[in-house]
Order: sequence, then structure tokens, then C-alpha cells
Amino acid sequence: MVEVWFGIIERQAIHCGTFRSVSDLIEKIREFINGWNPRAQPFVWTKTAHQILAKANRPTTSNAGH
Repeated sequence: MVEVWFGIIERQAIHCGTFRSVSDLIEKIREFINGWNPRAQPFVWTKTAHQILAKANRPTTSNAGH
């Protein structure tokens, strides 16, 4: 879920931005978080742990021996 959160920040806060310094970037991220927090909802898992693990452990389809 951390990757999802950082993806949201990247798409909505910094993707098309221009930042003159690291402090400008940090300020933009803080502004986004301060706007996000009052309306935040918990992330909801849409798959069971079994479904996620089954997909993660499936065999590869490529032939790496060529």
C-alpha cells in the first residue's frame, strides 16, 4: 500500500511540477498531504491474501534458456 500512496503523491502533486530546490519539492509534498489528510479514507484491499500470493508465486512463461 506504500507504493500506492507514493504513486498518488507522484501523479497528483509532483508529476508535472518544476522545483527549484529540494525544499520546494518538500513544501509541495507537505501541501498535498495537508490537503489529503482531512478527507483521507483507509485503503481497501480488493483481493484476499491467498489471491495475491497465488499470483505472486505463479510460474514464469518466458524461456530464459535461449
